[in-house]
Amino acid sequence: MASHSVGYDDTPFLPDSQWRVHDGKRPQPPIVTPGSESSPEKPGQPPSDAIILFDGSDLSPWKGRDGTAQWKVADGYMEVAPRTGNIETKLHFGDCQLHVEWAAPAVVKGDSQGRGNSGVFLMGLYEIQVLDCYDNPTYADGTTGGIYGQYPPLVNACRKPGEWQTYDIIFVAPRFDGDQLVSPAYVTVILNGVLLHHHQAIMGPTGHRTLTSYDETRATTGPLMLQDHGDLVRFRNIWMRPLKGYDEA
Repeated sequence: MASHSVGYDDTPFLPDSQWRVHDGKRPQPPIVTPGSESSPEKPGQPPSDAIILFDGSDLSPWKGRDGTAQWKVADGYMEVAPRTGNIETKLHFGDCQLHVEWAAPAVVKGDSQGRGNSGVFLMGLYEIQVLDCYDNPTYADGTTGGIYGQYPPLVNACRKPGEWQTYDIIFVAPRFDGDQLVSPAYVTVILNGVLLHHHQAIMGPTGHRTLTSYDETRATTGPLMLQDHGDLVRFRNIWMRPLKGYDEA
């Protein structure tokens, strides 16, 4: 059977590269089977190379205040169990693609920050706000999808209370050279298919009524943490694709 060659071996070399333009010997990208979209009734399927952090069945990839995650699991979702504390993944990550689906309580209680409040903490340090901001004004840098206390989202793309919402997040971990910050963390956040932040530099670990900086941590990997803020927020279909390596805590 005749072989079929691809590419060229007589084209210019790319700058600072061992590969030529259209180089036939350049390695092919790995094949990933795409996942499927979620619906209000049913979560979609993750891509084939994703690390599944919550598939609706149990919290074994997570740990809580006393070691074991105590949140409720039922009907394919997990729900905050108030006063049991935040939960975080046993695996630690740096650069990654993250997918999280969440729903604020259908029964509306409270207003501003007291309504459907939780948070998605990248590396356990950088919070992307979870809040019911459907017809619920609050301070701008605490709005749904905000980098908490630092940057408001570009838009408010919230669905109604009780409806499933989706975060798709691209995260780049900070880089250090010894004690010197070389590059801050960056994040791109999409809520329900709408861009909220585009490669936004993060000032440092997020906090409430405070400023922080990278002087407080030199971490380049960390867990995914979900916040117990006392509200019955639900989560489902959580997966992550590391863009670099990951390590187990």
